[in-house]
Amino acid sequence: MGRLEGRRAVLTAAGAGIGRATAEAFAREGAEVIATDVDRAKLDGLESAGVAERLALDVRDTAAVNALAASLGPIDLLFNCAGFVHHGTVLECSEDDWDFSFDLNVKSMHRMIAAFLPGMLERAEARGGASAIVNVASGASSIRGIPNRYVYGATKAAVIGLTKAVAADFIRRGVRCNAIAPGTVQSPSLQDRVAALAASTGASEDKVWADFVARQPMGRLGTAEEMAAVAVYLASDESAFTTGIVVSSDGGFSL
Repeated sequence: MGRLEGRRAVLTAAGAGIGRATAEAFAREGAEVIATDVDRAKLDGLESAGVAERLALDVRDTAAVNALAASLGPIDLLFNCAGFVHHGTVLECSEDDWDFSFDLNVKSMHRMIAAFLPGMLERAEARGGASAIVNVASGASSIRGIPNRYVYGATKAAVIGLTKAVAADFIRRGVRCNAIAPGTVQSPSLQDRVAALAASTGASEDKVWADFVARQPMGRLGTAEEMAAVAVYLASDESAFTTGIVVSSDGGFSL
């Protein structure tokens, strides 16, 4: 406990899944957590986990992101988790699908980093480092290619490039930038994807779930809490000598 004591943290997509588990984990470790989500109602209950603020934020809205950064002032930690999984090959990807996926999965991180980085640099200078950005990539698509994840894989590969670029640019200014590449994780969004795939293919939801599990070398799905533990490590001083890397927490999927 106390690994993030004295740090201010902003998290996106904190209403469910990895984002919510990470908000709770950061708060347990002593951070002042500002949890955001496009749906403010999804953040209900986080106050009991010690989360300091719960705010609505559309990460696709540049003005809203900039306004939030201005209102909050300098922070130490930024966790970029917002994203969407598009199913299909290039033949099922319209220009609107491409634009939406890149806007939400990649440009949202650009918006958040551009808005909050000046304050993070300020805090890092005052504290002698200790500022960290953690982005969520994907073990299933950004590390290796898998079928029917054309634009999703492209966006998550871009997240890795973005992460390394930020890390290289600010490596001597006290701000580290790393990424997590999760495998398939149990979450409300996965449940939605299972239901959608079952409806579109005619398979039962049990069959779709079994297929997701079967492709995992460990024979099980990951948990949001397991991803949150990696995020805490990358946000804490325990990883002070680590920047520009991708931590694959995918149950061996990328082997």
